[in-house]
Amino acid sequence: MTHLFEPFTLRSVTFKNRVFVSPMCQYSCADDGLPTPWHHMNLGRFAVGGAGLVLTEAAAVAPIGRISPRDVGIWSDAHAKALAPIASFIAEQGAVPGIQIAHAGRKASTAVPWEGGQKVAPEHGGWTTVGPSTLAFSPTYPEPTALDTRGMAAIVDQFVLAAKRAGDAGFRVVELHMAHGYLMHQFLSPLSNRRTDAWGGDFEGRARLPLEVVSAVRDAWPAQLPLFVRISATDWVEGGWDLPESIRFAACLRERGVDLVDCSSGGSAPDAKIPVTPGYQVPFARAIRQEARIATGAVGLITEAAQANDIVQSGSADAVLLARALLNDPNWALHAAHALGVDVPWPSQYLRAKPR
Repeated sequence: MTHLFEPFTLRSVTFKNRVFVSPMCQYSCADDGLPTPWHHMNLGRFAVGGAGLVLTEAAAVAPIGRISPRDVGIWSDAHAKALAPIASFIAEQGAVPGIQIAHAGRKASTAVPWEGGQKVAPEHGGWTTVGPSTLAFSPTYPEPTALDTRGMAAIVDQFVLAAKRAGDAGFRVVELHMAHGYLMHQFLSPLSNRRTDAWGGDFEGRARLPLEVVSAVRDAWPAQLPLFVRISATDWVEGGWDLPESIRFAACLRERGVDLVDCSSGGSAPDAKIPVTPGYQVPFARAIRQEARIATGAVGLITEAAQANDIVQSGSADAVLLARALLNDPNWALHAAHALGVDVPWPSQYLRAKPR
């Protein structure tokens, strides 16, 4: 048995392997945030394809927390009801259903990427965005309103309610999105958080709201189920959020009951120079795993079976999260097992295609 296909247990949940599906926005809802047949197909095929964990795309905890008007939401019971069949199908295929919950903050109210990604004005279906400060992400993004204490308290409550709805829908993992320049990362990064009160300034101030969200969600999420957090380990900009702060933050997450840190990077600065190469973010997962003593997931241009297996075998991460490789080949996990000489079950309907 290769390391990539060894089971992995967190709390009461056992993943059949270490191949996890990274959240991937599809921008394919109507303006109500309800999933469509596209979402059923897209997520279901990854479960059929042998992944151990299938995470949904970022589901917004509030209407104004969507990246675009066509994002999935989980701000009402209707959203939980619509997502439940997806979670059920994923579980029926032997994968663990997980959901990422998020608030886009100042990077909200934008058009879908293939329509340019520019800001969407309120008269065209957009909305006023919020953030830690009034600083816009870039000139093409809307200027946010700085959150006050009441607004921040409301966002904590929105994350809690979203997590409860996720449980009602049948998801067994919740991942809090604190990466890629979205609201929680906006508070963490000094590039976007210019506050001078108790929610800004030093590490403790900038981490205050994200850690409040973590603690509140952990209290609301069943104790037997794992909680993940996705972070950007560095902003790739001098003076921004960096790996030492990420290690410190990950230790705080561990103390508050987080089970795995999903280690990505970037997203706070539009002009960041990111050295994108195969496995370029794996060193972040390794450092956080070793120094913060918490399980990690590695993500970012992981495309080959041997590469993924080496990441786990070397102790760089406990799991790998794949995105583009799975879009290219939804059966990546099944094919990786064959490449590594591991015999794993195939869906009965697909057995005629199983390599011999």
